[in-house]
Amino acid sequence: MCLACRAELRWLDDRPVELAGIDVWAPVAYDGPARALVGGLKFRGAAGLADPMAAQIAAVGPPRLLRPPRLLVPVPLHPGRSRVRGYNQAERLAASLARRTGMRVADCLRRRGSTGGRQVGRGRAERLAALEGAIQSRPGVLVPERVVLVDDVVTTGGTVAACAEALHAGGAIDIAAVAYALTPGR
Repeated sequence: MCLACRAELRWLDDRPVELAGIDVWAPVAYDGPARALVGGLKFRGAAGLADPMAAQIAAVGPPRLLRPPRLLVPVPLHPGRSRVRGYNQAERLAASLARRTGMRVADCLRRRGSTGGRQVGRGRAERLAALEGAIQSRPGVLVPERVVLVDDVVTTGGTVAACAEALHAGGAIDIAAVAYALTPGR
């Protein structure tokens, strides 16, 4: 990221916000250059952006969220979207965060069923309805008790809520979430 774009990032404080009963934290607001970075990672095949994004998360993240015994759990990507994109951006972020924090990654969630297409452009109610029952724990994979969900961006909190529901059903008792960017006002 160039210095001019870096200067335009709107940094958030280190206090998590609560969404769907889960503490959620991100270093930057989802606007300007942060929106462009997320778009590059998610829609333009720039998988290498995950490492500098994770570096920013690790550098300023609340220490209580980013250390063991918590395990990093990437938000799952629908299999069809994964085939098209070639990777899951949340898995890339989680792997980079693990290298920087010494935490382990637990890929214990899966997305199944149809979510009716992309979530981009949908309102909160539509997003929540589309995600109902779409995220579950992976069969035969242990769900950790202490979890930090990892995603690129949190907008309405619908994905966080759906993941948290699946993690609770699988036995998780302490769930938080980190992302690179958070929609302002959340």
